[in-house]
Amino acid sequence: MFRAVLDTSVIVSSLRSRRGASNRLVESIALERLRPVVSTALFLEYEEVLQRPENRLATGMSEADVEGFLAAFASAAEGIDVNFRWRPQLKDPKDELVLEAAVNGRADALVTHNLRDFEAAARLFRLRVMLPRELLKELER
Repeated sequence: MFRAVLDTSVIVSSLRSRRGASNRLVESIALERLRPVVSTALFLEYEEVLQRPENRLATGMSEADVEGFLAAFASAAEGIDVNFRWRPQLKDPKDELVLEAAVNGRADALVTHNLRDFEAAARLFRLRVMLPRELLKELER
């Protein structure tokens, strides 16, 4: 099974648009084609962002709906410990959580809408960074 860290932007996009690649990627978790790799800090970031009123309004989800989604996500995810940090590597401190989960979890890839934000770190750590549609194509082969 392909193991990937999903950037928070991918999770938010998956819930905002039911027709996009991000949503289909999240659906592939339930189909056991994709195992999300997540640290505690990254999971808490998902929760904080998804519970923002503007995101709940955009997704039509209640607080309970978000909690249900996160519970299902957590049950399918591989939790990892972050034993090593190499900060700062990225311009956005929140992106450090995503990078640390991918490197410490030895993920097959980091999936994001912001490839440019991770370019230098990807080279340094020999980390594969992909767009949601790129991973979706790979999973559908």
